[in-house]
Amino acid sequence: MPKADFSHVRDWVFDLDHTLYPANSQLFGQLEVNMERYLMRVLGLDQAAAARRRAQYWRAHGTTLAGMMHHHGTDPVAYLAEVQQIDFSVLRPDPALAKAIAALPGRKIIFTNGSSDYAHRVTNALGLNDLFETHFGIDDAGFVSKPHAGAFEVVFSKAGLQHRQAAMFEDDPRNLEIPHALGLKTVLVGQPMPARHIHHQTNDLTTFLGALT
Repeated sequence: MPKADFSHVRDWVFDLDHTLYPANSQLFGQLEVNMERYLMRVLGLDQAAAARRRAQYWRAHGTTLAGMMHHHGTDPVAYLAEVQQIDFSVLRPDPALAKAIAALPGRKIIFTNGSSDYAHRVTNALGLNDLFETHFGIDDAGFVSKPHAGAFEVVFSKAGLQHRQAAMFEDDPRNLEIPHALGLKTVLVGQPMPARHIHHQTNDLTTFLGALT
């Protein structure tokens, strides 16, 4: 893994769900249950239909919320307040990851399609809260979600990000296309997916980051 590829990086942008904690965590499953309950109640669907609709909107719009806003005029604040009522105690502090992130030179930033409050609660549960300069959520992007270009434009502008001196870590390959086009180093966390817009891939974020320093 070419350490030299990251020698210029001074801004480190991290996604949250399935990036800073594993995909097999019991956290995100709670969100999916809450999303489906919301769709069942608001759209009058049964559970199976709500699950299909949730997945359909995620594929087509980047998030279920984006699909709900586009097709049904859903209030994003009310939606997030309801869907993000979950048990964060299923996460445990990760001292090894904290050490690896702390050792990176420069700023560390969260950018998630969840709310900024949700981002703080997740990093707090992981023992990482104090490592990040800013927690950007979908509320900071005008409720435009990744992978849409407008979300990156707003958040990167607010962060004062120097694109050519930045790297982004994500579990959804779609969310790395715009960062790659802007000049960021891109790292896919999770299953390999060969693509021109992905510079590196890892199944072990802690080890990957440790190798950089």
